[in-house]
Amino acid sequence: MTAAGIARLAGVGRAAVSNWRRRHPDFPKPVGGTETSPSFALGEVEAWLRDQGKLAEVPPRERVWQQIAGHPAGPVTALIHAGCVLLLLRDRPAARPTLAATPDERLAEVLPGPLEETLAARLGTPRAVRTPTAAELAPSVPLLRGVTGLAASSGAAGAVFEFLLGRQLDANPRQFTLTPPGPAALMAALAGPAATVLDPACGTGALLRAAAQAAQDGLIADSETGAPRTALTLHGQDADPDLAALTALRLALTEPTPSAGTATVGTPSAGIPSAGTTSAGTTTAETPDVRVLSGDTLRADAFPALAADAVVCHPPFNERNWGHDELAYDPRWEYGFPARTESELAWVQHALARLRPGGTAVLLMPPAAASRRSGRRIRADLLRRGALRAVVALPPGAAPPYGIPLHLWVLRKPVPGARPPAELLLIDTTATTATTTAATGATAPAAPAAPAASATGTGSGSGTGRDRLDWPAVETAALAAWRAFDQDGTLAETPGESRSLPVVDLLDQDVDLTPARHLPPPAAAEGAAQLDQVRTRLTETLRRTRELTPPPAADTAPAPGTAAPRPVTTVGELARAGALVLRAGGTGTVPAGSAPVAVLTDTDVLAALPPSGTLPEAPPGEAAEEPALLAAGDVVVPVLGGGAVARVVDAASAGAALGRNAHLLRPDPAALDPWFLAGFLRATANSRQASSYASTATRLDVRRLQLPRLPLAQQRQYGARFKALAEFEEALRLAGRLGEQLVQGLYDGLADGTVAP
Repeated sequence: MTAAGIARLAGVGRAAVSNWRRRHPDFPKPVGGTETSPSFALGEVEAWLRDQGKLAEVPPRERVWQQIAGHPAGPVTALIHAGCVLLLLRDRPAARPTLAATPDERLAEVLPGPLEETLAARLGTPRAVRTPTAAELAPSVPLLRGVTGLAASSGAAGAVFEFLLGRQLDANPRQFTLTPPGPAALMAALAGPAATVLDPACGTGALLRAAAQAAQDGLIADSETGAPRTALTLHGQDADPDLAALTALRLALTEPTPSAGTATVGTPSAGIPSAGTTSAGTTTAETPDVRVLSGDTLRADAFPALAADAVVCHPPFNERNWGHDELAYDPRWEYGFPARTESELAWVQHALARLRPGGTAVLLMPPAAASRRSGRRIRADLLRRGALRAVVALPPGAAPPYGIPLHLWVLRKPVPGARPPAELLLIDTTATTATTTAATGATAPAAPAAPAASATGTGSGSGTGRDRLDWPAVETAALAAWRAFDQDGTLAETPGESRSLPVVDLLDQDVDLTPARHLPPPAAAEGAAQLDQVRTRLTETLRRTRELTPPPAADTAPAPGTAAPRPVTTVGELARAGALVLRAGGTGTVPAGSAPVAVLTDTDVLAALPPSGTLPEAPPGEAAEEPALLAAGDVVVPVLGGGAVARVVDAASAGAALGRNAHLLRPDPAALDPWFLAGFLRATANSRQASSYASTATRLDVRRLQLPRLPLAQQRQYGARFKALAEFEEALRLAGRLGEQLVQGLYDGLADGTVAP
């Protein structure tokens, strides 16, 4: 295990592990890795931590993960072995006692037969997952015992694999391009009900999982209405063989919808019951058919005869080596041969070629694909023939690459003989971020978006645009406009958000389909009345700002050399004396299925915003970990960035959990005034002397922050002044936001004629 793994195991930062290595001669010596990134034996680390009183017991899931990370054949091979056995246990629950009773030396010899039967039944032949041999399984026996125990304790083999795969993706974030769950669910919803779904660039399977969830929701609805059920088949292909294998197992392990039973497949082998049966002889629940293969989709299509109901795809962007020279005469280029620089239009036409007539494809596209001159002829033909039905502009931060506003293209394969649609739908959600209300100027809490950091596309992260997304509003706006347009073939304009345009109006020299170019901003439609409301609010805020302006500062500095040093104490000393409680944020989970708990991130504190995050759910089979919950009067201090920032928690933020990279200070009201505490912690000299500097970041040591020793009555005098300064600061922020809104609105109104000069 690495130093990062030791830190996670002990619940400390990596700097603490480095200190232990320097200060303790008996700390375990590296057994591998490199000088800059050494690795250690899990058993030795566990024993040392326990002897030092820093660890009671290694959680089973952590032990299993370390076995995967340290597997001699690599973590991907270990994950595939674990996934194969989890699938066997999920499809054949009665196999667990047999496997448990099989000695280690025979387990690797017994497994290949049942694994082949299970994989063939669930993933078909050919498939992306090759059945491991006995020799390949031999080093994995301890790991397989561990995942079997995890599955038994949690009762959900799929959840165990999700956790392990998520750890692998977290450990290698630059190797994978993940589609967050929000955009994935939106793409599946735009594609609509489908019995056969294809993702030709399936990656980690996020889009196919979203399609399976949408189909499951449809089955539930059908069961309520009595409509007949349709079996679901998921097809996927990826150029990375390892990724294709992991995705195939992930999809096969997706928890199914319970049903009355399925047919038994396979035959018993080596005393392990066949797939489809349980120890009681009953049948398992319905699961989607999964067909995932590896290979270069554009050069070597794995499903050339497929006519899918829906295609969902997040293709690789800006690929020059996509097969331009080899594929010049490919029949898929029905709408024109893509230029070498237009790989995305090759994926668009591949998706259309694999649809049945009337089927729907939804692709995540870079915004340049809607306007590049090299692709205008293909875009024009897609419009003329009615294949392109909608373009949806997403806000920056919705999906990687997070810095640009990506587009969703909704396509439908033309039905032979049918008249092409006359209009194209354009939707612009780029302005749908944390809502700023003109009446108050306050920023409303935003629903957290899902950064890409785990198997489900979610993770932690702050300080980026995606933390400010109001994703439910994005999804609602896009789906409402698309469903109305899909039903009627036209849509009335919602200024700045959506409208349908005649195709003939778009067939100009550029064929530019960027929604923002055809949708006037909403501020222009609001006109002078709305701007007058903003102006009135700004006037009131400026008046309040004048009232809150601090009085002239009195100079109380003593003559040089005559001042007696003021006695001071530190936060660390106050914590040891019981005058305050000090807690670090970032840990904590909620039980699966429970109500969400808001998280105040360090970014929220720095930007003076309400809590924007939510706590993750506890891993399968483990109890929820209690977070650091905020109370009114707490003082929150971010520890990264090198700035002097401290925030007193108000009633609106009370009850939220504290996020990473922040500390909570809870003063004893009988000893410390919270505003006095926050005010002195914000002093520039204070934060400077308590900061440590690395090559890329500045970190604040909260325990070293100082404040003077003063009686409580005098503290309250300082606290009242600090609180007044905070109110003045907030009024300035509000005035700035309203001023920017008014200025931009006047520019827009004068430019488009809705405001008279």
